[in-house]
Amino acid sequence: MTFDQYVNYVGTPENLQREAGWLLGPQRIDFSGRLREWYKQVGLSDAQTSAIRWLAAQPNGPAKILAISEEWSSDCRRDVPMLAHVADAGGMELRIFPRDGQKVGRDAKANPADSPNADIMNEFLYERGEQTFHGRLAGASAVAVLPGVGVRYGRRDPLGAPREDRRRLARVAGAGVSCRRRSSRPRR
Repeated sequence: MTFDQYVNYVGTPENLQREAGWLLGPQRIDFSGRLREWYKQVGLSDAQTSAIRWLAAQPNGPAKILAISEEWSSDCRRDVPMLAHVADAGGMELRIFPRDGQKVGRDAKANPADSPNADIMNEFLYERGEQTFHGRLAGASAVAVLPGVGVRYGRRDPLGAPREDRRRLARVAGAGVSCRRRSSRPRR
């Protein structure tokens, strides 16, 4: 879905009947109006817009952003409108996929029987020994997948990209991207 399609979907009866995974309980709330409002209220600075345009214009630069999102997650409600601004600034294609099916996924790996996008979710798992972590995806947080630069959100590693890519992006974007999430990935 595009950002507009996603925002419209958030308020549909089809979406609102699905289980939510947050501390307020399993009932979903229609956040479509708030998502539109947040999109209008937030934006990129001129420096960030210039950096994103520069990055997108590079050979093999990012052309698409993939976000896996559930609107019950405050991370997603914060990040997805910003990703829409990033896509707009860079002339990139943004596609948003829901993480869960009718029920919230609670297993270490996404189950294809429960989630229509389990194949995408499982691509971003981090495994160490016998443990599986949502290392590149916060439980339901958005993730951007850009050619040549892997982006994920984390406490100490806001861009989550390999070290050389983080340095390159830091030079291009200045302060970089500041995103928070509770990480289930062990610290190194």
